[in-house]
Amino acid sequence: MPSGARRARARARLRAARSVRRGGGMIGLSGVRAGAQAVIAAIYPPHCVNCNAIVGHEGALCGPCWRDTPFITGLVCDLCGTPLPGEAPKGPVHCDDCLKIARPWTRGRAAMTYGGNGRRLVLGLKHGDRTDLARAAAGWMATAGAALLQDDPLIVPVPLHWRRLFQRRYNQSALLARALAARTGLACCPDLLQRRRFTGSQDGKGIEARFANLASAIRVAPGRAALSRCRVIVLVDDVMTSGATFAACAEACLAAGTAEVRVLALARVSKDG
Repeated sequence: MPSGARRARARARLRAARSVRRGGGMIGLSGVRAGAQAVIAAIYPPHCVNCNAIVGHEGALCGPCWRDTPFITGLVCDLCGTPLPGEAPKGPVHCDDCLKIARPWTRGRAAMTYGGNGRRLVLGLKHGDRTDLARAAAGWMATAGAALLQDDPLIVPVPLHWRRLFQRRYNQSALLARALAARTGLACCPDLLQRRRFTGSQDGKGIEARFANLASAIRVAPGRAALSRCRVIVLVDDVMTSGATFAACAEACLAAGTAEVRVLALARVSKDG
């Protein structure tokens, strides 16, 4: 939805809320709210978060965009969530990368592969000021990561260095983490982790260079270790490529006394994606 239309919807909601507060008596509060929401929906109908076509409810994809978005289903690697060929066996299976690279977390999932509409949605959230996408993405991630969200885990986003945060004005991983926590009712600690140093972009780096670049770059924030001690933590990020960022975060959590770390990404870079 264009930013102007989103602002108009917000103003309409505010006017409706004010009329409810001034109104009162004969009509129940829930009835007034439902009526106001129906009027707003008629004037400003919800739009597809990808292509702007009219849809049935907020934060949804239209039929064609849903069909063309590479959601991950079927057999997946239990450590990183990458899709795998074949049918699900009795136990967990792992992809070639996770068989070669030691993962300091126990399980991992992703909602979609990083290609086509998946890439477009991620880049919109990350670089296009489409912060409204976090709510929709949280729903997809909650579905993909349902098995990871058991045992009352603490939701923790991958941190940005302050220089990157200043440039971007928000941490997309923190937006996803907060939206996921709101959807699931789980606790979230957006500032549990800190970047000790500026690591720059990982684009163009090989696997070994990516891991070397993140080595010792992340720590648990001073005064926050007690929140993670003996807890299950689910780390949240927008994209998983090599797993170097998740690994640095997981190692920092485990060093601070975390019992178990799981990882959940909006998108997974896949060799076949």
